[in-house]
Amino acid sequence: LAAAGARVALVARSREAIDALARDLGDGHAAVDADLAAPGGADAAVAAVTGWAGGAPDILVNNAGSFAPTPLADQDPDEFAAMLRLNLESPFRLVRAFVRPMRARGSGHIVTVGSVADRSARPGNAAYSASKFGLRALHEVIRAELRGTGVRASLVSPGPVDTPIWNPVEGRLGRDFPARDAMLAADDVARAIVFVVSQPAHVDVEELRLSHS
Repeated sequence: LAAAGARVALVARSREAIDALARDLGDGHAAVDADLAAPGGADAAVAAVTGWAGGAPDILVNNAGSFAPTPLADQDPDEFAAMLRLNLESPFRLVRAFVRPMRARGSGHIVTVGSVADRSARPGNAAYSASKFGLRALHEVIRAELRGTGVRASLVSPGPVDTPIWNPVEGRLGRDFPARDAMLAADDVARAIVFVVSQPAHVDVEELRLSHS
């Protein structure tokens, strides 16, 4: 997005990493240190981004998420709730905060990063699939409510993506899960998001699903 000309606010827990990335991107970009899974984390991110942007951003990319496959019988209820809080509740809080000013000015784009797991369920994915199915439903409601307002909403749902999220299950890659060389790269998803938000105002990309060939 930065390469396409956008000023980007990076939101993450890893302050040093996003500070370094913001510096690499150049002047005008921001690093926002916020834990979206923590109470008040989404509100803190909203306040920081609003102050930096002078209002709601033109583009919101809801990309935060966690993945920890666990058999249903072994799933800790608190861990289940925590995954829903990060994967589903925090995107809702960010959209809720920005949707009113976006509607008021008649423009904006809300990009929801889903998953192959927002349409298919597999063993061990009770929490993750519940959050992603819910996120897809949230996207559909957003679309229904924003139709005709000038604010667009797109769902970008990739298959497995090679990121550190897989590190805890490294030994199961290539067996229970795809090997890393059979996954999408993070840049593949990033390019898809740039494609979605770069379309002319009259073009509405409702949903884009990505898979490794």
